[in-house]
Amino acid sequence: MTSIALPARITMGEARAALADISPRLAAADAPVLDASALVELDSAALALLLDCRRQVLARGATLQISGASPKLRQLAALYGVGELLGL
Repeated sequence: MTSIALPARITMGEARAALADISPRLAAADAPVLDASALVELDSAALALLLDCRRQVLARGATLQISGASPKLRQLAALYGVGELLGL
């Protein structure tokens, strides 16, 4: 299990750079866990990032876990109907 910390902010402005930073670490991890405990400022781009991370990990036959999800992240995921898909 390899923990990968998410940044404190993932909005439309930061999502591309955050994904570029996270993707190589996801690829190197056997059982990646995204630590969302620092993520406090987010919008739907954060969900898009998490879904892309999930897609990358599933494509190589692994599973992705997300830990430390804030109520705000859980509420946004539920609003968009992806909470269960992301394991939130």
